[in-house]
Amino acid sequence: MQKNINIQNKRARFEYEIIENYIAGMVLSGTEIKSIRLGKASIAESFCEFNEQSELFVINMNIEQYAYGTYYNHKPKSERKLLLQRKELRKLHKEVKNSGLTIVPLRVFLNEKGLAKIEIALVRGKKLHDKRESIKDRDNKRNLDRIKKEYKH
Repeated sequence: MQKNINIQNKRARFEYEIIENYIAGMVLSGTEIKSIRLGKASIAESFCEFNEQSELFVINMNIEQYAYGTYYNHKPKSERKLLLQRKELRKLHKEVKNSGLTIVPLRVFLNEKGLAKIEIALVRGKKLHDKRESIKDRDNKRNLDRIKKEYKH
């Protein structure tokens, strides 16, 4: 079993402009947390959505079935409830409803107590020219690091 689990959504930072971050707990079953502790989860295509009762759920999060789970195993792509304070939920719901922003998971990790947490962000979709700018910045940073490395030697 790995000690520090850090499952990231790398495309989110490229596809979206991050406005605000939150850390939420997740309601998981026994085999789901065991699979996450083994690092067998993916949040690449996932997003968050509110239901009729104003509860926040993560949709499309894939947690592989636990290898040693019998008929108690979970469904890999089921909806999972996120746990936030009521004030944060109201604020997020208002932002999503009024300004058309989206909530996207950035990473899943285990805290010091061994509980699975998910970092979510309130985001706005980037336009094509913004993505080009991100690529340009990344290439410039890579070239600068290369020059610094050559200069040190």
